[in-house]
Amino acid sequence: MTLDPALTQMLSAADLRLLATAGGAAPSLHNSQPWRFVPTPDGRGLAVYADTGRSVPLADPVGAAVHIAVGAAVFNLRVAAGRLDREPLVRLLPEAAEPALLAVLDLSRPAAEQTPFGRDLYPAIAARHSSREPFTQRDVPEAVIGEFIDAAREEGVALAALEEEGVRRVQALTAEAERRNAADPARTAESRSWLRPDDGTAEDGIPQAALGPQDHEARVPMREFAGRPPEAPGQQPSRPSQRFEALPQLCTLSTPGDGPLDWLRTGQALERVWLLATVHGVRLSVWHQAVEWPDTRWALRDPASGPGHVQLVLRAGYGPPGAATPRRPAEETLGERPS
Repeated sequence: MTLDPALTQMLSAADLRLLATAGGAAPSLHNSQPWRFVPTPDGRGLAVYADTGRSVPLADPVGAAVHIAVGAAVFNLRVAAGRLDREPLVRLLPEAAEPALLAVLDLSRPAAEQTPFGRDLYPAIAARHSSREPFTQRDVPEAVIGEFIDAAREEGVALAALEEEGVRRVQALTAEAERRNAADPARTAESRSWLRPDDGTAEDGIPQAALGPQDHEARVPMREFAGRPPEAPGQQPSRPSQRFEALPQLCTLSTPGDGPLDWLRTGQALERVWLLATVHGVRLSVWHQAVEWPDTRWALRDPASGPGHVQLVLRAGYGPPGAATPRRPAEETLGERPS
């Protein structure tokens, strides 16, 4: 059999490590990192599996957040493929009989263009962090928001920048969902189980340094993570509350449907927007609380925009980049499919 000269070489161990490291840098609910990367049999691609053993079942009972996280990882793999001069051909949900297999990337062809996303997003993969810090009063320019809208649309997702009335409505719904979470012992225990110490030993979850403060004026409803652990004798107290921006700049990511394919597209749109925001120096954080309760999630949608399903709420602005969160090493995420 003659090998097609247009095919690239098999992925090397270094190539696989670069890809797994990029995919593993994606955002996920509570930094749970619910993915697994498996080389395809021909050695020229990657299969991406959901690692449902790393899910957050009370906050994400239907698995939407797992799919969104995997979708974000898939987008990072697409960006990293360009660094290897390979064209990423992606099939989502390729095997109906294997629901944990969420995507397959064929990387057998050389890259067709040098900057497929209009600019080099690869450096932003490592620089992207969630910022739970207060932002300044400076608005993200309309031109930059327009780029975000276009980027999400390229992935089949609608990004809407909310006006003041919409912001206040989403603030109220998020605050209500946060109050419910705080009053639910099981949900409180679940979120608290993902907290990690700041000693550098963790490979997942959220270290104390990345939590950020609470809003002194209680306008910006940041997740409290179960009130945070009590301080041990002699330990420095938790960070005091701070004043956040008076009116946060919020965006929603919405899809026409509400199934696994929509969730995977949302994850790719989320990461594409987030990497672009990082290039522009714009900070983002995800408000997830209101999508965790059916009634508050339904109320997130803007009736004037017609039918649709809000998948995520994003808070955007200028301020500190936020602390890095730990990552599982490539050796743990790369290899055999999860059991």
